[in-house]
Amino acid sequence: MTAEWFPTVFYTFKFLALGVGMFFAIKWHYDQGKKENGARKRREVLIAAGKAAIVFVLALLVVGMIAFALVRKLGLDINLP
Repeated sequence: MTAEWFPTVFYTFKFLALGVGMFFAIKWHYDQGKKENGARKRREVLIAAGKAAIVFVLALLVVGMIAFALVRKLGLDINLP
């Protein structure tokens, strides 16, 4: 006898558990942010987010350039059809 119902029940439980956990995590962070309501704190968060975005974009460019150089060195065809 196969358990064809298991994936349905398992994934439903998994999504519900993760959804509830994410809801309470977001709610907790939102409540913490309301406690520390200040322009200085908001400015620090925006600067940190900007730095993280710049580092991510630079890392993405470096990985793309390395991949492109590797593809050209190996002689792979990268032309679009």
